[in-house]
Amino acid sequence: MERNIKCKPNNLCMIIFMLCLSVRFVEYFLIETDKTAIGENVLHKVVGIILLALVLKKINLTWGDIGFQKNGLVSGILKGLLLGTVCFAISFGLELSISVLQGNPAHLEIYISSFSLTGSQIKNTDFVFFLLCVLFNIVNVWMEEGVFRGLFLKMLSETKPFMQANFIAAFLFGIWHIIMPIRSYVNGEMSFAAMVLMGIGYIILAGIMGIKWGLLYRITGNLWAGLGDHLFNNTVATNMLHVVSQNGADELQIVRIMAAQIISFAFVIAIHTYRTTNVR
Repeated sequence: MERNIKCKPNNLCMIIFMLCLSVRFVEYFLIETDKTAIGENVLHKVVGIILLALVLKKINLTWGDIGFQKNGLVSGILKGLLLGTVCFAISFGLELSISVLQGNPAHLEIYISSFSLTGSQIKNTDFVFFLLCVLFNIVNVWMEEGVFRGLFLKMLSETKPFMQANFIAAFLFGIWHIIMPIRSYVNGEMSFAAMVLMGIGYIILAGIMGIKWGLLYRITGNLWAGLGDHLFNNTVATNMLHVVSQNGADELQIVRIMAAQIISFAFVIAIHTYRTTNVR
């Protein structure tokens, strides 16, 4: 079926990206849903999913066309979860070892952190908070994988080689994440220089993750493995399982995340290279 596109695929991707980014800014700076009882900026992700559904209908594509096929759903998600589990097990071990070497022994704690009405962080251990964390992050990864890997790779690959399309989508995914250091700077929580450095770090880290999940999409033919790995990163590794010492919690979280992502990135690159060079 011929698709109804009134503008070039590149332009369509940028329009969708800017629309989603605008709604993201509104929620982060004006609504601040993560500082309410909800504890997560999830509204712009819901808007993103609705926008994605409208775009797919407009250009005559289905969810399956952008990687959400029914076949391979369970096995793909399990593979992604396994990848995240193994890589983060290594990185958590690294973080705990560094704490010991620094003379500040740490241990693991399971809880969901959120903001109280006074602005301080509190620990939630009730089941409902874990359930909400999982549900909100399913919405999160569904939107991000659907837009950045599913739709953007589909559209950009029409005029570019896959790897070039993947790098562009990953770069946009990196830009998508700089809103967090920007908000910290605006709120007076970090200096301008720190914001710039953190922003560059986010672009690099999220870019690596984006490239990896794009390659997983190409290797498996669907989004499920990348979605599973993404979900593990967002729920267990950053929101549920914490490294706590006498100095506080998650002081080396960035080390944990960087280590896990570099390990998993190297693994996925190796698999992709093997398939590319050995499968004819």
